[in-house]
Order: sequence, then structure tokens, then C-alpha cells
Amino acid sequence: MTSRPEFYRFHNGEKAPLQFSEAEYEARVAGLRAIMVEAGVNAAVFTSMHNVSYYSGFTYCAFGRPYAVVVTPTDCVTISAGIDAGQPWRRCYGDNITYTDWQRDNYWRAIRSITGESAVIGYEGDHLTLLQQNKLNSFLAPKSMVDLYEQTMRQRMHKSAAEIELIRAGAAVADVGGYAIRDAVKAGAREIDVAMAGRNAMELEIAKRFPGAEYRDTWVWFQSGINTDGAHNPVTGRVLERGDILSLNTFPMISGYYTALERTMFVEEVDPASLAIWEANVGAHELGISLLKPGASCAEVTEQINAFFAERDLLQYRTFGYGHSFGVLSHYYGREAGLELREDIDTVLEPGMVISMEPMLTIADGKPGAGGYREHDILVITEDGNENITGYPYGPEFNVVG
Repeated sequence: MTSRPEFYRFHNGEKAPLQFSEAEYEARVAGLRAIMVEAGVNAAVFTSMHNVSYYSGFTYCAFGRPYAVVVTPTDCVTISAGIDAGQPWRRCYGDNITYTDWQRDNYWRAIRSITGESAVIGYEGDHLTLLQQNKLNSFLAPKSMVDLYEQTMRQRMHKSAAEIELIRAGAAVADVGGYAIRDAVKAGAREIDVAMAGRNAMELEIAKRFPGAEYRDTWVWFQSGINTDGAHNPVTGRVLERGDILSLNTFPMISGYYTALERTMFVEEVDPASLAIWEANVGAHELGISLLKPGASCAEVTEQINAFFAERDLLQYRTFGYGHSFGVLSHYYGREAGLELREDIDTVLEPGMVISMEPMLTIADGKPGAGGYREHDILVITEDGNENITGYPYGPEFNVVG
């Protein structure tokens, strides 16, 4: 280090067991290499958290620093900042290079040591910034560049058996958080108190199920009253009152894989207008689940749920699509946008895909039934239908609580 290197290998300690087997990562990288051959790409330089995690098992914490995984016909190498020391090496499949900050852009010098210059470079058009693209051009002098965003997204959309097993475990952990929240709901409690009960229960459950994992980013959004009008509204200190509509949202994270449970609830009682909206949303939820099967397109499923709401004069209260893919993603990275239940997505469902069903209606404050209503289950598409891996009950019979 006294010579101030541009980059170096800091293979500190032994490799830690990753969430998936080495064979799983070998299969993923082999799939990527097949994509590269078809696209005429010599080296893939991926910078997003989701693709770095998917192909290497290392989920980085950027904190303003760039990271990457570089894949060639012979190598799979993560590029990490010196602040992380040996942790990226211990927690990745393949090799790891640490770049230093002795001079600007050692990150790109480390990448160049693998790709060389004048190669055909694959990149992610949905993540590479203009700033970093200019630096890529300057340091790698690529012969040409090929956007592999969509091909890699479609690879991630088809889950392996090992991924489905992990997602199934995540759904079970989300249920644990849901039951803890249900037990904590009472008039006089604050949103933050209820949210912490759910988060703590899930953290403990993850640690019990996966003692060798890294733990981070499990969280809860628990909203009440007017705060339920948006799906991603943050937790506040609002105090729960009798008759409040509630939105339960648990989000466990296991090795970069996010799952979710979302439910409508009420404190102690539900008024007739709210009950009618709630039951209609539950009806849409059940219809949607029945439609998720191989051969159905995302757009077709969406249109049928739209028709259900339109017949009840409720479609104008829908605020977003009816579901999305699950896998390597979270609230700040990922998004397999090709598998979302929206009118403009024509992807056809296939066995091995994992998707949510989560209709939501939002009624404005001051109107009968005001609030946001949402149910959310996770479904694995099977050969002849789907398997619902969410266990926590939905609907008024179980979720008028406190």
C-alpha cells in the first residue's frame, strides 16, 4: 500500500458461504455468457445493485461510490471500494478487485484491467449514468456498446428452484411480521410502535432461519387514517384511534431478496361504507389470483380486474398496477418492469415466474370509506396455475383488530 496502487486484491480471510450454492451462480453466469455470445459482447460491465447481487452474490452499499461486476468468457470479478476491505471478496462468487482513491477514476482502471480496451462492452442502459458512460468510453475505448438491460431483466424474471425456496422463506417471514403487527395494534398506539414490533419480529425470524446470512434492510411501513392513501407512505408518530383504517406492510430482506405482505386493517370496528369498499377490493384480489396462470399476459389480467372494478364504479379509485415480479429487488434497487400487471405490459406468464397480486383503491379524505385499501399475496406460477405462498389471512373477518 505504500506504493499507492490504483487497485489490488485484498482476499482477506476465507470465502463465506453465500445464500446460494456455487452451482447456482455458475448457472446464472453461464446464462449471461449465452446472452453475451448472442449479442456479440466480449465483456459485460454491470453497475446496478441488482445485477451485481444476482451474478455475484455480493450486495453492495454504494454510499456515493461506484461498484461493478465484470463478466468475460473466463472471469467473473466484482469491483469494490477500499472502504469495504475484504468483505466483498468473502461474500462474492468469483474474484474481487479493490480500487483505491489515491487518484480519481481508479474504479475504471480496475475494470480496464479485466476488459482491456477496444472490446465490445455490454452495459445496463437503465442504470449507467451519463457521467459514468463518458468515463467508460474514455478508459475502455470500446469498439462498441450493447445495452443488455432487457435481456438480463428477463433472465432474472425466471426464478430457479433455489430462488423460489428463498422467496418462499421470505414470504413466511413476512407473515411473522404481520402477526406481530396484528398483536400490537390498539387504540392509543403510535404507527412507529406498531411498525417496530413487526420489524423486530422479522429480524429475529430471519436470524433464526438463516444464521449465516448478512442482516440488513428489513423494514415495515405501517400507516393509519389518511396516511394509508399511498402505497409507500412513510411511518409517522400518528396515534391510532377506534375506527381507523390501517395499512399493514411488512418487507423482510434476505440476501438482497425482498418479499412483502400487505393488508387492510381497521381498529376495533369498520363502518358500512368502508366495509363495502374493502370487500370489493378483496373480490378483485381473489379474481386476480385466479387469473395468474401460464399463458395469461400481464395486460389481459389487468384488463379483467379493471372490468371488475368498472362494473362496481370503482375503477377511478385505482392508483397503480396490480402486481409485480419478486426476486433481487427492494425499495431502492431492482424492478423487473417486464413482469408488472399493467395495461402496457404484454409479457406472458410462464412457470417459474413469481408475481404479486395487490389491487389498491384510494378514497379521498372526507368521502365515505376514505382511505387506502390494499391486499397483497405472492404467487409462484406453476405448470397449471399458481401457488400462493402468503399465509396471513386477508379480509374483514380477521383484520378488524385491537
